[in-house]
Amino acid sequence: MKQIRDRVAGLDVHRDTVVACCRIGDRDGSVEVTKRSFSTTSKGVAELAGFLADAAVTTVAMEATGVYWKPVYYVLEGLFDELWLCNAAHVKNVPGHKSDLADAEWLADVAAHGMVRASFVPPPPIRELTRYRKTQIDARTREVQRLEKVLQDAGLKLTSVASRAWSKSSRAMIEALIAGERDPAVLAQMAKGRLRAKIDALEEALAGRFGAHHAIVCRQIIDHIDFLDQAIASLTAEIAARLVPFESAVAVITSLPGISRLTAEVLIAETGADMSRFPTPGQFCAWAGLAPASNESAGKRRPAGTKHGSTWLRRAMIEAARAAANTKGSYFNAQYSRIAKRRGPNKAAVAVAHSMLEVIWHLLTSGELYQDLGADYYQRRHDPVAEAKRLTRRIEALGYQVTITPHAA
Repeated sequence: MKQIRDRVAGLDVHRDTVVACCRIGDRDGSVEVTKRSFSTTSKGVAELAGFLADAAVTTVAMEATGVYWKPVYYVLEGLFDELWLCNAAHVKNVPGHKSDLADAEWLADVAAHGMVRASFVPPPPIRELTRYRKTQIDARTREVQRLEKVLQDAGLKLTSVASRAWSKSSRAMIEALIAGERDPAVLAQMAKGRLRAKIDALEEALAGRFGAHHAIVCRQIIDHIDFLDQAIASLTAEIAARLVPFESAVAVITSLPGISRLTAEVLIAETGADMSRFPTPGQFCAWAGLAPASNESAGKRRPAGTKHGSTWLRRAMIEAARAAANTKGSYFNAQYSRIAKRRGPNKAAVAVAHSMLEVIWHLLTSGELYQDLGADYYQRRHDPVAEAKRLTRRIEALGYQVTITPHAA
């Protein structure tokens, strides 16, 4: 196989050590291989950078190993012509030849011969903040779910009347329960807004067996929710400050139905809003894990789901797709309804997320705002004459005679 790159280094990265293999090829076909191990401390990575620079390598390839690749990658970034982060599943060594030195040499070999591709690494400054914020939002959701479990254990059917377990009304009632109030009539009077129309139902739902142990757990849960609210608000403010240079991109992305500013922030953090890294919208969707995978053997195609991709972006886009599907009068609502009837709501959500991401690619490339096609898009694209003939045949099959008279122009 033809060697594409002459001066390549492969890095086998672990938590405490990184093994480097420099593969230098000459025009006569000979190859010089040099291997060395370094620690992953700042000093060790600096020595690694010096070792690679002395070897005058132009391409450095390394595996994406957990989070251990990050302290090495970020130090080497910008020091070489090409720094590749490779999918570990794509560079597995031959069985029976497994060792750190062999892995580094194998990675250098496949990179030199063009047998592996580099993965896209999103810019880190905003990405880490949006990802951590999402973990805090998930933690808050779990705490609200735990609160609901405690109330059910106490025999309080608050969510049978109220739409949510956590609101201003429910908090006031739970705080009163913690303070020792047990009279359902008194608790029901703490309802606010539209919930006051259900006072009688609340009195019945709030008659339970809330005890001291329930009060202790509820107090801890509420305090934790308050802490998480503060953490989420602080992270959101910091993210907003860092996204000031991307406000135009935020405006473009949020012009789509179903996409909130939070989702737009995730998309920008994961991609840098730079669509030049993705030559086509299909490649963008594949990188996000929203493109169909393929599984064909002996001429037979088998279900393969979607490709593996960016977990964070895929999750954000599917949530946005479900929101867009609930936006009445939009194209995405019509698309979701058509697919959900045939293939179910989950596949419909993935299909809508795929369409939305393709649209985002085009909008970020052109800088234009989204113009919705409308909920009647699928009807408008049909030929009126052909559609009239089709409907005529259906009505005649029911035993009726049909006469069609077109409107005067």
